[in-house]
Amino acid sequence: MRVVAQRAPFLIFATPARILARSLRFVPERVAPKAHAMIKGDHMKRLLSLILLAAVFFAAPAFAADPIVGSWKLNVAKSKFADVALTGGTRVYTEANGLYTLDQKLTGADGKERSGRAQYRDGKEEKQAPGGVADATLAKKIDANTWDFDLKKAGKVVGHVHRVVSADGKTLTVHNSGAKLSGAQGDETLVFDKQ
Repeated sequence: MRVVAQRAPFLIFATPARILARSLRFVPERVAPKAHAMIKGDHMKRLLSLILLAAVFFAAPAFAADPIVGSWKLNVAKSKFADVALTGGTRVYTEANGLYTLDQKLTGADGKERSGRAQYRDGKEEKQAPGGVADATLAKKIDANTWDFDLKKAGKVVGHVHRVVSADGKTLTVHNSGAKLSGAQGDETLVFDKQ
């Protein structure tokens, strides 16, 4: 027993090693040594397979990043603008503890750059910085790639955003209606490419 504990100094391996050692004690003595070694090997293979499977199972969610996180560049040719055309734009999304932050810069045909920041989290209304198009944003996650947002000013909904990341994670499509950072009136669809 002491020898097994020395071979597996880590706590996670010590317990399965003890269980394996106990099960090997009950191998009948009349079994040939070669068969005994084969039984030992089978137990060890099963144990290692279980440990590997558990590691993959528990680690997978930690590596599954939200597809929106990262930098995006406006694809002017694929976008459909309302009454104010844009000549360029970027979006940078970050996430920490379920709180997402969007930093956005848009350049109009007049050459003026407008920037804005919005924060949101699923199912909660988040207050926004004063002076923007909205003073609160209510976000709802539809699925892993799709979100809906209601933009509110003084408690009233002034705009709606439907945002979809393509299945391959390379294209972001944002459909805006109502209040927009660009100042445009009417509906617009902005298409962004992942950078």
